[in-house]
Amino acid sequence: MPVLGRAAAGALALVVLAAATPADSPVNVPEPDGLWTGPQRGYTPATLEGATVIDGKRLAAMMPDKPVLLDVVLADRKPANFPTDRPWLPTHRSIPGAVWMPGAGVAPLAPEREALFFRRVEELTGGDRSKAIVTFCRPECWGSWNTGRRLVLRGYSNVHWFPEGVEGWQDEHDTAVVKPDPAWAALPPVEPER
Repeated sequence: MPVLGRAAAGALALVVLAAATPADSPVNVPEPDGLWTGPQRGYTPATLEGATVIDGKRLAAMMPDKPVLLDVVLADRKPANFPTDRPWLPTHRSIPGAVWMPGAGVAPLAPEREALFFRRVEELTGGDRSKAIVTFCRPECWGSWNTGRRLVLRGYSNVHWFPEGVEGWQDEHDTAVVKPDPAWAALPPVEPER
């Protein structure tokens, strides 16, 4: 291979590697036609058609109006080798006032889970499909994107997606310990591919 060819190949490899770095990656992920059915963690689109993508400052500005905050972070799994003589007491911190429905962004959801999700959202919004709803989980998490998409497809008109998630919020604000939504926790846990 000529020297110039090797140099060009090396430069191309560096561009490809640079494109694969997290956080400020220039990777352009297109929106899927429906819900994302792959792993929950990974690069997400920068947009969510029918919803508004917001950052931490915008979310903080919305908080006095009490939007419905839907946290869909997956619940921690008990490690297989966890000692049987010790209690498993995981704690989940979230945006204060959030309703935590672990795994609600997984696709597909079992029919009874999906029915419960929409029933709970209807209760939380008082049946008002124009009430502000904010979906979030962790950065680079498809779960909150899917949750926003589900709501848009169901006719909710004031959906906001906060892709920075819990970590983005806690950079500037306090978090609170939250428990799973009692109705959501009454069904068997969601076990998606991670």
